[in-house]
Amino acid sequence: MALKKRNNKPVNNKRTLITMMDSKSPISEQYRTIRTNIQYSTVDKNVRTLMVTSSGPGEGKSTTVANLAVTFAQQGKKVLLVDADMRKPTVHYTFNQTNTFGLTSVLTKQIPLEEAIDETSVENLFVLTSGPIPPNPAELLSSKAMEQIFQKAEELYDIILFDTPPLLAVTDAQILASRCEGTILVVYSGRTEKDQMLKAKELLDSAQSKLLGVVLNHKNIKDTNYYYYYGTK
Repeated sequence: MALKKRNNKPVNNKRTLITMMDSKSPISEQYRTIRTNIQYSTVDKNVRTLMVTSSGPGEGKSTTVANLAVTFAQQGKKVLLVDADMRKPTVHYTFNQTNTFGLTSVLTKQIPLEEAIDETSVENLFVLTSGPIPPNPAELLSSKAMEQIFQKAEELYDIILFDTPPLLAVTDAQILASRCEGTILVVYSGRTEKDQMLKAKELLDSAQSKLLGVVLNHKNIKDTNYYYYYGTK
């Protein structure tokens, strides 16, 4: 089914992603390593719905999921990045999109999914922005309409990645974790407390989420240019 491109004027505050700006950099290579680890994390089938979250704000989850989306698209997969952080959305800034319509618009039956999705400047990468911030994000994410979005998106895309609010802040991420086939937890080196990480894992366990691994963000390893580390639980 063909996707319709909305004729909206984009905003002019596009963020720079290392995987787009310099695909040969050491950090871009680390993102590709994370991509590979995700692909080999399950033996029986490919992970097609993946959630990226963190325990608290400002730990780099949105940057991580956006760069992962780019690396999957560069591999030739048809990728949909969904901004499910309907409290503090960022995807529309990152990919220079408007946010007039988006996930909330689809969930409230204002617009079909296909019309809410936008192309990006990266081949094979499409985004579904958050849309207008609603008063009841958790209720929308747990609705039947959200289940239908999952079903439809899986018909159209090879992999769907979700950016969510932090786990310890609200219940939104737990709701999505129960629907996604895998979760990546992003932690900020030297900032994220151990208790916060453990609590985040407990919440994911209670949601029966499959934690595929942890991205240690902003870890400066001496004598290298690598600032990202991926480890399984």
